Amino acid sequence: MALRLSSPGISVREVDLTRGGVNASINVVAGIAGPFKKGPVNEVCRINNEKELIDKFGGPGVGLTDYHYETWYAASNFLSYGGQLDVVRAGGGNVAGKQMVNANAGVGLASTSILAIENYDDYNNNEINATSFYWAAKSPGSWGENLKVCVIDAAADQRISGILTTKVGIKTSNNITSANIAVGYAVTQGLHGVTIGIGTTGSPGVNDYLKGIVTGVGNSFVDVKVVSTVKAGVETAATYQANSVIGFHTASQIIFTQAAGDVGIMTGTPVMSDWYDQQNITTARADGGTDSLTMKWRSILPKPKTNSYVSERNGFNDAINIVIIDDDGTVAGNTGSILEKYGNLSKARDAENLNRDIYYKNVLANESEYIYAGLSPVNGVDAFHGTQPLPSGLVGPDNFTPTTAAEGAWGQDAKDIKFNFIGNQSYSLMGGKDYGGHIGVYDADLGDILNAYDKLASKENSDIRFLLQGGASKSKEEEQAKAQKLISICETRKDCVAFISPDRGSVVNVSKSADQLKNVLSFFGPLASSSFAVFDSGYQYFYDRFNKKFNYMPLSNDIAGLCVRTDVDQFPWFSPAGTSRGSLAHAVKLAYNPGQEDRDALYSDRINPVITLPGSGITLFGDKTALAFQSAFDRINVRRLFIFVEKAIEAAANAQLFELNDAGTRSNFVNIVEPFLRDVQSKRGVTDFLLVCDETNNTPDVIDRNEFVADIFLKPSRSINFIGLTFVATRTGVSFSEVVGTV
Repeated sequence: MALRLSSPGISVREVDLTRGGVNASINVVAGIAGPFKKGPVNEVCRINNEKELIDKFGGPGVGLTDYHYETWYAASNFLSYGGQLDVVRAGGGNVAGKQMVNANAGVGLASTSILAIENYDDYNNNEINATSFYWAAKSPGSWGENLKVCVIDAAADQRISGILTTKVGIKTSNNITSANIAVGYAVTQGLHGVTIGIGTTGSPGVNDYLKGIVTGVGNSFVDVKVVSTVKAGVETAATYQANSVIGFHTASQIIFTQAAGDVGIMTGTPVMSDWYDQQNITTARADGGTDSLTMKWRSILPKPKTNSYVSERNGFNDAINIVIIDDDGTVAGNTGSILEKYGNLSKARDAENLNRDIYYKNVLANESEYIYAGLSPVNGVDAFHGTQPLPSGLVGPDNFTPTTAAEGAWGQDAKDIKFNFIGNQSYSLMGGKDYGGHIGVYDADLGDILNAYDKLASKENSDIRFLLQGGASKSKEEEQAKAQKLISICETRKDCVAFISPDRGSVVNVSKSADQLKNVLSFFGPLASSSFAVFDSGYQYFYDRFNKKFNYMPLSNDIAGLCVRTDVDQFPWFSPAGTSRGSLAHAVKLAYNPGQEDRDALYSDRINPVITLPGSGITLFGDKTALAFQSAFDRINVRRLFIFVEKAIEAAANAQLFELNDAGTRSNFVNIVEPFLRDVQSKRGVTDFLLVCDETNNTPDVIDRNEFVADIFLKPSRSINFIGLTFVATRTGVSFSEVVGTV
């Protein structure tokens, strides 16, 4: 190349031919779809182990009438072999009155609301500003019933207890409620510098005083919110500070003033306490359940304070604490156990702390496993908004002027907003419904299950190598339809294999093996020919450790697990069948144990027998794909070899996109791929290979079309399916060389 120097000098150039590489890691992720007790609907969720499966989607059902039961165990059994799962919970249909419903609380009464928030995207697109609920379980179903959402902010600063003396229209009484004290009354106390002075009437003649508002009234106490201080006629907004001048004290009279100007005085020795210290959470349920438990808020979270982000923008009262409780013990197993807690979240939608979003709706949507937030749950007796806190003679600047509820509504930007208070509130979720609009039913329609499998059809949404059949369908025809769906997905993706068993009725409780054989052949006969599917002979009897009984399950999910175990112990190009790698982990016995003649018929019809072998247990005894004609791809190990190689080299080829199609790029690609193929060869995956990526297949016409071509020729290693052993007896004196090749 020309150096393009205008005067004598040195040109230095670097050419990087090391970019890219072949990732030879083995992906052992499977996909499954079906009904589950809980969890997001029509959303792909990666699950790593059984605990995560239970946490996200609930545990198994109780038996064969629950179609979730088999799907759940299909997932659990596969995970036990060491794989991961992309799980999709099927929806519950859209027929009015038959939808699944999220347990909820608030505006939309649970008994009548039809609230179906399927998943995170559904919430963000359609429900984040919903007005039909305050709080909702994170996914549809009865699982969320009796979750309790407990919320508290700083609606009051102090609790004042004492005796009221008579003063203009307010009678003396030990019962403060009967003394006509009400929410919205003004509260004042005289100040002198930083010392407590003597309050008189709260009239303009008192130059220095503390102002507040009654936010709650009990028979023996009054809850108050500190609003501002007035000194020499100048009013300043105040934030309560415990044990300081910014707070009502015991050393002087407390003045209560109504809007009409009536005044009451609390004398003697009023008792002051921090309001937050007095606030409790109880697990007592709205339905009258037992095993209640009372907890102090202070023992769970510190008192919420105005967040600095909001304070810096002249906003107030945004902070809120939220606790989610298993009220009746159905979620975590312990009544009243705290599932999640969130301190000092914000009512302001733009609030953040250390670059972390702290708006309560977003935090719950992104972090909570249990709830979404809808309409802001503002208490009807809000302390500042919708009340009249200004008594006559105490007119102050704008920071003490009553505002409308909308002006203090949650979900606004923080600037200049005094957010509405809610105080201490608890909400029990109810009204959740499962499949078909029923409670405790986990039976999705075929259409909903097939729609759920569609979420696994895209390589971009789900990077899987196995597609699991899951549990049984209601009929042979439905099971065939589901099987065909799985085959279609895998044929389109061309990077994963579907594992399929016959319908339950073909082999379970069928007494004659001849009938079982006929049924199995009849089931698989109409299914499409494909090297991206694996058929097996039936069902296994296994121990259900959750319900402590035995039951039948399809073999297909465990056979996919054998492929995982093969990947972990060996490589994908090894057959998962036989005594070395083909022993099933969960099978106790088989519903159908085919003999030799049946095995011959099954294998010739692309069905892999699973049999009981003395000394080896229940074993996969075939490694065919569902391809209907003879080919290298009619074996599982060959199909999986090509998937492995193709995925790895495809990833390496991505590094070549938008590079120049010249000798350097082609050489770089060859230098990346050839070592990978030699490694596969050394590990017995192929017997030989050839990689062509040069000017012979990257011709000028190809280059001018902006194309890059590499041809990869592989000779796959083959598994042994048939063994011939010949034993020859010869006469004494006969040389073996004389008879070798003659028998």
